[in-house]
Amino acid sequence: MPTPPSDDSPGPPGLVTLVGAGPGAPDLITLRGLRAIRTAQVLLYDALVAPELVAEANPAALKLAVGKRGYCVGSTKQEHINDLLVGYARAGRSVCRLKGGDPCIFGRGGEEAEVLVAAGIPFEFVPGVTAALGAAASARIPLTHREVGQSVTFATGHHDPDSPECQLDFDALSKMTTVVFYMAVRHVEKIAARLVQAGRAGSTPVAIVTDATTPRERVLVATLDDVAALMAEAGLASPALVVVGAVVAYRELFSRATAAEVSR
Repeated sequence: MPTPPSDDSPGPPGLVTLVGAGPGAPDLITLRGLRAIRTAQVLLYDALVAPELVAEANPAALKLAVGKRGYCVGSTKQEHINDLLVGYARAGRSVCRLKGGDPCIFGRGGEEAEVLVAAGIPFEFVPGVTAALGAAASARIPLTHREVGQSVTFATGHHDPDSPECQLDFDALSKMTTVVFYMAVRHVEKIAARLVQAGRAGSTPVAIVTDATTPRERVLVATLDDVAALMAEAGLASPALVVVGAVVAYRELFSRATAAEVSR
C-alpha cells in the first residue's frame, strides 16, 4: 500500500469527492458519480466496487485499491485511508473516494468527512443507490407497501447482539414493519432470536440477498424461525443483506409475474 505524498504543494488543496458506486451492478451508479470517477486525478476504491467503474478512471489517474472487508486479513485500515485522502488532497490533487452503495449509509462517509474538515480539505458527497435498495429491487421485494410495509428501518448487524458494542434496540426493531440489516450474515441466528424474543412472530418472512444486482446474486427466503438453518444449508456468505418483514412475501408474486412476461 502506497504512503501518502508529502505536503509540498504551494497551491490550494484538491477536492475530495466521496462517491457512492451503488450496490454492485456498474450501471447503477449516478451520472454525477461517473463524472467524478472520470475527472479525478486519484481514485481510491473499495473492494466491492465493480471493475468496470474503476476502468472508467482517466488513464493518467492514480488508482489505489483500499478495500475493507469485515473479518478479512489484508483489509486496509481506515486510518491509512484517511491519511491517503488528506495527503493527496494537500498535494493539490482531486480525489475520488469510491465506495460501494452510498457513502453515508454504513459506508464511513461521515467519518471520512470529519477527517477532511479537520484537515481543511474541501469535499462533497455524491450519493449512491444503497445496498438495501439495490438488493430489494433486484430480488423484487418492495421495501414499503401501503398495506403491510408502512415503515422501513436500516440497521447494522455487524456487532454480536450479545456484545456491549451492539446498541440496537430490538424491542423497537421488532415493531418496525420492515427492517433491513447490513453486514448481518455472521449474526443472523442471534438477530432472529432477539427479534422473536422481543415479540416479532417467528413466522415473519425473511430474505437474504447475496451479491445483489450482480450475476452472482442469490436470494434465500425463509422465516425468523428457520433462517439460520436454511442459510447455513445454502452456504450463503457476505456480502449480503437481510430483509425482515411481510413485504418479503411479494417476491413470489412479482417473480411469477415476471416469468409469465418472459414466457410470452
